[in-house]
Amino acid sequence: MLVFWKERLVLLAVPKTGTTALAAVLAPRAALVLRDPPGLKHASMARYRRFVLPMLKVAGAEEFETVAVVREPVSWLSSWYRYRFREEIAGQPKSTRDLSFDDFVRAYAGDRPAPCADVGSQARFVSDGAGGIGVTHLFRYEESGPFLAFLAARLGPLPDALPRRNVSPVMEVGLSAEVESLLKACRPAEFSVWDQAGRRPERQ
Repeated sequence: MLVFWKERLVLLAVPKTGTTALAAVLAPRAALVLRDPPGLKHASMARYRRFVLPMLKVAGAEEFETVAVVREPVSWLSSWYRYRFREEIAGQPKSTRDLSFDDFVRAYAGDRPAPCADVGSQARFVSDGAGGIGVTHLFRYEESGPFLAFLAARLGPLPDALPRRNVSPVMEVGLSAEVESLLKACRPAEFSVWDQAGRRPERQ
């Protein structure tokens, strides 16, 4: 999470959406950088409102705007699956080396995901707690142009190329139509949030 005091803007770091690389570029411009532990770095909208916003208000700030990126759900899960396929965590409960991608997604779609598939929810991350989206500005990972243009307009020019951080291993990963249908039936909010990020009008 990055807090830009003068610009009254908070960048929320949804996991597996490229925010680590972006934070490496923007951190010098931020007034507050929460980079560790992961629970702070990747604090959700609810945690921001509960823990960070009150601190900002005590310091004299008015309500900040928030911005976040969400990723198409199957692509997001693919990134998690490949990230947890890494050799260095083989044999650990979070490793996906003994699972196909279909099995990983089935585990994620269940009521109690196994440790390897317990990766959270983008929908909950950006939620307002009442069934809606709480983030002021929400963009799609797959359509980086509007998001980067927004940041440049609010924070100033960005580098032509961003560094790559926490990149998942390159693998051929495919999801069967049957399991994709299961995912959409069990986790409709994930697809709804991504869809809204692509067509939701900017909040003033």
